[in-house]
Amino acid sequence: MKTYALVLTSSPAAPALTAEIVDRALAALSGSTRGETLWLSEHEAWQVQFSVSEPPDADQVRATVAEALANLPADVNVVPDDASRRKKLLVADMESTIIEQECLDELADHIGLRDRISEITARAMRGEIAFEEALKERVGLLKGLDADVLEKLYDRITLVPGARELVATMRANGAYCALVSGGFTFFTERIAARLGFHTHQANTLDIVDGRLTGTVSPPILGREAKLAALERLRRDLNLQPEETLAVGDGANDLDMIRAAGLGVAFRAKPVVTAAARASIRFGDLTALLYLQGYTRKEFVAQ
Repeated sequence: MKTYALVLTSSPAAPALTAEIVDRALAALSGSTRGETLWLSEHEAWQVQFSVSEPPDADQVRATVAEALANLPADVNVVPDDASRRKKLLVADMESTIIEQECLDELADHIGLRDRISEITARAMRGEIAFEEALKERVGLLKGLDADVLEKLYDRITLVPGARELVATMRANGAYCALVSGGFTFFTERIAARLGFHTHQANTLDIVDGRLTGTVSPPILGREAKLAALERLRRDLNLQPEETLAVGDGANDLDMIRAAGLGVAFRAKPVVTAAARASIRFGDLTALLYLQGYTRKEFVAQ
């Protein structure tokens, strides 16, 4: 028998977990051997241990409970409840995951092309077109833009709620945190320093005479580069796959999400949600801490 945790999370801004929701979840577990229950945060995050003989049975538990809680504002996830539950490596996407913006879309505002570039972004994130080609096309439309606009845009960037607590808490508990993005180093460098990520990687915008050239320095870092970063860091840190956590929202995050011990689709496109071991729709980034078994009183504020 293997022990798992069924974890329910909701929005910290509007905690929605009630005794009725918990009772529904417990009723859906009737075919499993149940263990202890625990409020990780009152009305916001709750878990129950259960044991099954085969991993597919755990997947079925998640599906059964999710069906029982359909139309309720609660995320339902199942994670192994073992020694590797608290991860030692975090690899996070940046745009629409750690920050609330898509930087290319914001830059497009300055040349009146937001709708055109946003559509290309959306298609790439849904996996309908190759990320590399989509990036080249979008950056090409920015040719001639004054590079000073990068700083102005950075000043308007906002963090996704829970980002500070996620990085600070995992760091305080010995985890290594990496920010990996298909965006640009101008922003990852600043966001990594702001939040305390150990390292960052992204693409570099080419700038000549203070203006964007419409190109990025090769090679373009996309889907494969994110997976490579996860695997390289895991080897460098001498970790097992199950000790790693990856989070993202778009199709270029899929490979690293599939390869991580805990791959989380965060407010993600359907193709990503379908492939991930865990999915967060209602909660913020602190939900990733609850999935690892942290209680709110254990959170570290940056």
